[in-house]
Amino acid sequence: MENKEQIRRSLMDVVETGTPTLSAFAAWLLDHLNDVAFHSIRGLATLAEVNPNTVTRLARELGFDGYDAMRQRLQQSLQTPTGSYGDRAAALRNRTGSDIWQETLTTSWSNVETLFTPESLGVLERCVDPLLGARRVYSLGVRSCFGVAHYFSYVGGMVFDNFVQVPSMPGALLDQVSSANEQDIVVAITYEHYSAEVVRACQVVQEAGAKVLALTDSYQSPVAKGAWEVLRLPMAGPQLMPSLNTAFVAVEMLLSAMTAKTPQAEDRVAAFETRITRHGGYAQS
Repeated sequence: MENKEQIRRSLMDVVETGTPTLSAFAAWLLDHLNDVAFHSIRGLATLAEVNPNTVTRLARELGFDGYDAMRQRLQQSLQTPTGSYGDRAAALRNRTGSDIWQETLTTSWSNVETLFTPESLGVLERCVDPLLGARRVYSLGVRSCFGVAHYFSYVGGMVFDNFVQVPSMPGALLDQVSSANEQDIVVAITYEHYSAEVVRACQVVQEAGAKVLALTDSYQSPVAKGAWEVLRLPMAGPQLMPSLNTAFVAVEMLLSAMTAKTPQAEDRVAAFETRITRHGGYAQS
């Protein structure tokens, strides 16, 4: 069965060698390939302004039994991440901007939608009160995930006095969490390839009895094993690295729900804002 890049190459061949009608449709499809995953034959034909028979003919020209087989393959490709980061970069080569924009839009929407399933919302809801009641809340994330961990701890630190700021020095991650105990919660953010520092830190805190909330891409992730709660985050998309949009939305949702249950939140955030303003941290417009 052809993968997405093979389909793209086959479409280029049809552009060069197909009949005028198929050639024009194949050229259009190169910029709208992800639309196949979300439309019926008639829906795609209407979008492309072609006859439905043309859609079926092109699917067969590409080696599929019919349109449904092609659509199923492309639906699978949106959920299956490309192996290495180098592969991800290679997959972007020779693609047009509009094609990349469209896939980013459709996969980002699909990724975020999973946060609003009963299963994911249940995980988030179960985490709110324990996070508020924890002695300390640690955020673990390095490399590309450092931004998510930093955001969670920085914004959380404005409102909650149990949030620990993410360390920025190499090696400080283990130094920090080595003092964790059974009253603490560690929010670990990592995806394949899983960061060894985060995996090791989770092992350390679990040995100390602390709870781990794993924000990761798979229930088979090493940080999911033995975790208190696991929030699986789809990270599909054409980006150079797996998409972190769901991770950012997830921590924003947690912080919002926690703030809603904290009567002192307004005063604490206002006091923080006043301090930063007084010391010139915010540029005046």
